[in-house]
Amino acid sequence: MNSEASIATRATALRAALNRAAYQYYTLDAPEIPDAEYDRLFSELQAIEAAHPELRTPDSPTQRVGGAVLPGFTPVRHAVPMLSIRTETDTSPAGAEKFDEQVRNYLASEQRRTALKAGDARHRAEPLGPVAQAVLAGQPIGYVAEPKFDGLAISLRYENGVLVQAATRGDGETGEDVTQNIRTLRQIPLRLAGDAPPVLEVRGEVYMRRDDFEALNERMRARMAAGDKAAKTFVNPRNAAAGAVRQLDPAMAAERPLSFFAYGLGEVTPPADGGPDFQSHWQVLQALKSWGFPVSALARQAQGASELIAFHADVAAERDQLPFDIDGVVYKVDALELQRELGFVSREPRWAVAHKYPAQEQLTTVQAIDVQVGRTGKLTPVAKLAPVFVGGVTVTNATLHNELEARRKDVRVGDTVVVRRAGDVIPEVVSVLPDKRAAGASEFSMPTHCPVCGSDVVREEGEADHRCTGGIFCPAQRKQALLHFASRRALDIEGLGEKLVDQLVDGNVVRTLPDVYRMGFVSLAALDRMAAKSAQNLLDALEKSKQTTLARFLFALGIRHVGETTAKDLARHFGTLDAIMAAGTDQLLQTPDVGPVVAESIHTFFAQPHNREVVEQLRAVGIHWPEGEPAPAALLPLAGKTFVLTGTLPTLSRDDAKALLEAQGAKVSGSVSKKTHYVVAGEEAGSKLDKARELGVPVIDEDGMRALLGGSGV
Repeated sequence: MNSEASIATRATALRAALNRAAYQYYTLDAPEIPDAEYDRLFSELQAIEAAHPELRTPDSPTQRVGGAVLPGFTPVRHAVPMLSIRTETDTSPAGAEKFDEQVRNYLASEQRRTALKAGDARHRAEPLGPVAQAVLAGQPIGYVAEPKFDGLAISLRYENGVLVQAATRGDGETGEDVTQNIRTLRQIPLRLAGDAPPVLEVRGEVYMRRDDFEALNERMRARMAAGDKAAKTFVNPRNAAAGAVRQLDPAMAAERPLSFFAYGLGEVTPPADGGPDFQSHWQVLQALKSWGFPVSALARQAQGASELIAFHADVAAERDQLPFDIDGVVYKVDALELQRELGFVSREPRWAVAHKYPAQEQLTTVQAIDVQVGRTGKLTPVAKLAPVFVGGVTVTNATLHNELEARRKDVRVGDTVVVRRAGDVIPEVVSVLPDKRAAGASEFSMPTHCPVCGSDVVREEGEADHRCTGGIFCPAQRKQALLHFASRRALDIEGLGEKLVDQLVDGNVVRTLPDVYRMGFVSLAALDRMAAKSAQNLLDALEKSKQTTLARFLFALGIRHVGETTAKDLARHFGTLDAIMAAGTDQLLQTPDVGPVVAESIHTFFAQPHNREVVEQLRAVGIHWPEGEPAPAALLPLAGKTFVLTGTLPTLSRDDAKALLEAQGAKVSGSVSKKTHYVVAGEEAGSKLDKARELGVPVIDEDGMRALLGGSGV
C-alpha cells in the first residue's frame, strides 16, 4: 500500500503537471498534452483529495476553473461566476444513466436535507418544488442536450440592448476584457433584436470551423514559405480561435475566421425589474435565438436517461461530418426550478454534466519512421508507434504527411508525441513533447531513392511532396500505372478494369506493363469470375490496342504532368518517340505549352534506365504507331484556331472529332467565348449553340468541319 508520504508526493506532482498544462493551454495557447491526458491526471488528483482531504490545497487545480489574465488585458470581474461543468469520462451509455441517477438520488438524499437545515446558500432553502416532487414520484427528468464545443468560453454583456463588454472565462471569477476583438465576429450582434432586458450577459463559445482552420493554416504555410518568420501554423482549431480572441491587436484578430454559439446566461435583470421570467433552459435558448444569437441546431430536449443516450449516439454518428470540433455532449436539467433545487458542489453545478466521447488524442512514443510509396508514387513518412487506444481503436501508425511537415513538427524516433484520430481519418502526429526527447535523436530526412524500386526520388520546385520516378517500373505504383495504361484515352483496353487488375497484380501474374501482353488464354481463364469468353474478349482487346498513336502511347506511360494535350503537342513537335526520349530539357521547352516543370518531369522519366527498358519491351510485344517528321504546330492549317463541339455528329464521336481537329493544330475548348473561332454543332445541340449565336461565333456542321480539315478557307 502506498505510504502517506508517497501519496502526498504524487498529489504535489499532479498539481504541478496540471498547473503547467493549464498555463500552456489557457495562457500560451500552446497545449502540450491532449485533453484526455489532462482529464486522466485531473481525475487522479480528485480521487486523492477525496480520500485525503488534508492534501487539498487552495491552489489545487480542483479548486479553480483555470486560466490567468494576460498582461495587456483589463481584468473583468464576472457578476455571475463562469464555473465549469463536471466531466463524465465514462464514454459508454452508462455515463448518461449515471448522471440521471445522481440527480434523482440527490433530490432524495440526506445530504440535501442537511444542507437545508444548515442554511447552505448554495441550495434552495424551501421545500421541494412541484417539478422535483414529480421527479421523486417517478416522472422522467426533462433535460436539454447540446454539443460540447471545443473553443473558448466568452461572456457578452449587453446594456439596453447594446454590446458593452466581452470577457474570457479566466479563472471563473475574473476574466480578460476582449471586447474589441469580439466586435470583429459578425455572428455576434452589436445590438440585440427584439425586446431585451436592460442588463443581459450571454454565455457562449467562440470557435473556428474546420474548413476555416485549414484555410488559415494554408495561408500561414504560404507566408512561412515566403520567409515570414512571424507566421506559424496552429495545432488545432481551438488553439487558433483562442489565439485570435486574445490578440492585443484587433486588426490581427479580424484576420482569423471565427464563429460563435450561445448556450446560456450570466447576469440578467430580474423579473421584478422588468427582466424575463424563464422557467426552463430551453426557453433561454429560444430567447437567445430571438435576440439574434446563433444557437446550435443540434440542441434538443430529452426526457430521461434513454433519450440522453440516444442523443449521445446520434451526435457521435454525425461527429466526423460536423463543420466544427466537439469532444462530447452536455446534459443540463431543463427546469430552472430543478436547477436551483440541485445547486452546486465545489466548482461545478449538480444539474449539468459533460459526457465525453472516446478520446481522439493520446500520448505515445515513436518507435521508427518508415516511408511508404503510394499508388501515384508519392512518398509519405509514417511514424511507427507504441500501440495506443485512441478514437475507439488501437493505433500503431500515424502519417507525417511529407518531409516538410515532419521537420516542422520536428518528429524524431523515440519522441513522445500527441496522436490524433477522428473517425475514419488516418491517425496523425499532432505535436511533440520536446522535454521528453532523448539526447542524440536525429532529424528525419527523406531517402534519395525509392525504398520499393530504387528509383530516384525528386521533389519539384514549389511542391511539398517527394515522388518516386520509377513510374511504370515501380511495384508500388503497378496497379495505378496499369489502370491508367488501359484507360479509354490511353491504350483503351476494354475489359481491363480495377477488379481484374487487382487479381493480376496481387497474384503476381503481371509485374510490369509488358506482362499484360504476354498473358495467355489459360492463365486468364483460371482467374476468378473469368469465363472463357471473357478471357478471349480481353485477349482480342489487347491485340487491338497494339495499334495506337504516339500521343496515346505517351499519355499511357503516365509521365507526371503529361496529359492528353501535352502528349499530342510532344508527338506533333518531335514526330518520333526516340526523338522525345533523347531530348534534353532545353529541346523539350521548344514544344508549345511545355514549361520548365513539365520538361524536367519528361526528361527525368526517360533518364531512368528501367523506364526506357519498359518502353522497349512494350515495343517488342508489338505496340506500334505511325511516326513521321516533326510538324511544328504553327505551320498546321488550323493552328491558332479554337473550336467548340456540341451535340451529336452524324459519323464522328466527340473524341474522334477532337482528335482530327487537334491533329491539324486546332485547340478544342469546352466553353464558348468571344475568342472561339468555330462551333461545330450536331443534333440536339444545347446551350453552347445558343451562346455561339448570341456572340456571333460561326456555327458549322460536320461537313463544314471536314472542309476546314481539308485546309480550305480558314
